[in-house]
Amino acid sequence: MLTGCASKGDPGTTGSIGRRDAGPAEQKAQALRSAGRADEAVKLLQAEVARNPKSKPLMAAYGRALADAGRSDEALVALASAHDPRRPDWRLMNTEGALLDRLGRTVDAQSRYQAALKLNPDEPAILTNFGLSLALSDRPAEAEGMMRRAIAHPAATPKMRQNLALVLALQGKYAEAEEIVRRDLPPEEAAANIRYWKQSLKTKPANAPAAKRAPAMAPSPAAPLKPPAAVNDNFGLRS
Repeated sequence: MLTGCASKGDPGTTGSIGRRDAGPAEQKAQALRSAGRADEAVKLLQAEVARNPKSKPLMAAYGRALADAGRSDEALVALASAHDPRRPDWRLMNTEGALLDRLGRTVDAQSRYQAALKLNPDEPAILTNFGLSLALSDRPAEAEGMMRRAIAHPAATPKMRQNLALVLALQGKYAEAEEIVRRDLPPEEAAANIRYWKQSLKTKPANAPAAKRAPAMAPSPAAPLKPPAAVNDNFGLRS
């Protein structure tokens, strides 16, 4: 049930590393990825990286394309090469954390989130992903605290609030979870989500841990009788 998500076209969070506007190749790759054509974006950027192997922005874009294509291990290698020690970037760290969680390397993922938070302590994107990771680690109470910090931020999104609602439901706090869900969903969809959660978790005690499963990278939006997309608009994989 716990999922993380890459958002499409969020330049404020996932723009090119290196503090400059994206070049033509990165822009074209972004369009391909937004259209669900990650494999084509990988081929495009692979050729560009071969021509410009020292370009950290290109390497960052290449890493994100690999991530979208499901090639997580290769993506981590590319993103590691995209780091500039002189200008550490929390976006790269946040993306690496998401990939590590996907691979089941939760401890390593949380280390990356902690490093990202040192650079940007109040960033809701990091707080949300860190919270999801804590929930995957059977630490829902800590996850709740992290996500409450995230949704208190002015830049928090409806999807981030859905994350918190899901973590509340995992702890059996259905009334509060439904109250939060109703802020962003029609009443019938909010009620359907709560029914789904109750049905899915009815065999577990109220504070039972979440099932350990690496977060999916691009779930669908919330819908009746399906788990809401516990996602993060600023997740950092699609730029």
